[in-house]
Amino acid sequence: PAKKKDIRDYNDADMARLLEQWEKDDDIEEGDLPEHRRPPAPIDFSKIDPGKPESILKLTKKGKTLMMFVTVSGNPTEKETEEITSLWQGGLFNANYDVQRFIVGSNRAIFMLRDGGYAWEIKDFLINQERCADVTLEGQVYPGKGAEESEKGKNKTKPEKAKKKKDADKKTGSIKEDNRATKQREDL
Repeated sequence: PAKKKDIRDYNDADMARLLEQWEKDDDIEEGDLPEHRRPPAPIDFSKIDPGKPESILKLTKKGKTLMMFVTVSGNPTEKETEEITSLWQGGLFNANYDVQRFIVGSNRAIFMLRDGGYAWEIKDFLINQERCADVTLEGQVYPGKGAEESEKGKNKTKPEKAKKKKDADKKTGSIKEDNRATKQREDL
């Protein structure tokens, strides 16, 4: 049996417990629940193409929030990055894609999607833009039209890229790198 406690003596934990008790019996619609409490959408395995692993990711990310990193080519200022990515966001908005944009460096931005099922369509749009150097989605780096010729090739995963860089750093004895999104790349 729980002790009777005076309401004036309640602390934050007691108030949170009380709120949970009240909400337990409420009929809250599925759309109003926070994302981590919603049941996952059922996956239709008939739509999965075994030749395309991206089709599995599309179906598993459907209805979930997803973020992708976009790099603007050249050496833009933060204001230029803001203007360019704003144009991209406007184009996506006109195509009925709900995308939020956050600038994280002088040439980097995060595009946040409410429904991750559309991420690969948005990625295809972005990599076809003239000033897009690359798009990072689910650990995969996809080079864009604005990428340098040396970077264009098959899409790479982050760990392989980092491993190659570490090996090159050991050989050349280069300066330690910091963990900034805006670090400048050195071509050797």
